[in-house]
Amino acid sequence: MQMMYSIVAQELKSKQLSGLHPQDYLNFYCLGNREAISDELSSAANGTAVSDAQKFQRFMIYVHAKGMIIDDEYVMVGSANINQRSMAGTKDTEIAMGAYQPHHTWAEKRRHPRGQVYGYRMSLWAEHLGMLDGSFKEPESLECVKKVNGIAEDNWRRFTSEEFTLLQGHLLKYPLQVDADGKVSLLPQQENFPDVGGKVLGVHSATIPDLLTT
Repeated sequence: MQMMYSIVAQELKSKQLSGLHPQDYLNFYCLGNREAISDELSSAANGTAVSDAQKFQRFMIYVHAKGMIIDDEYVMVGSANINQRSMAGTKDTEIAMGAYQPHHTWAEKRRHPRGQVYGYRMSLWAEHLGMLDGSFKEPESLECVKKVNGIAEDNWRRFTSEEFTLLQGHLLKYPLQVDADGKVSLLPQQENFPDVGGKVLGVHSATIPDLLTT
């Protein structure tokens, strides 16, 4: 993450593009939800130990799926992770499929394609952002980036608040600060994810060899 933001920052400087930020081009998110607990569940838990996640009515969403949508033209779904273990070709066995519509490409339309790949992306965004906005039609636009980040940042504030508030969709901004030079740092007093723990910036394992994790 640090490496990618640094590269974006360097390119912005080399092109002398003032007033732009690395997060205008590259962003990371995670998924979560806040759910009201029914009276029945609350009564059942009365007097017993409950997890912090249940107490604060918030839950991280872990989806073990890999997908990529490129320019609303091409979609890929597969099993590989973007790491050496998946990509080296000498460790895990992976499978993937890619799809596009020949009559809904940038080359064919000479404009933004609006085929089923576009429809698939918009349906995912509606699910994760809890709405559709006109700016979503042009995901590369700065207007769209700021709209999505605004929703995701507000969702993270709601998610981490001790006061129960429903989220708008499920998309959370990954809790990091990025400066104009691409340097990544923690948000104030947010070294760990709430309730479940886990370091936001991760930690190198002293017991698990890199061969098994990269």
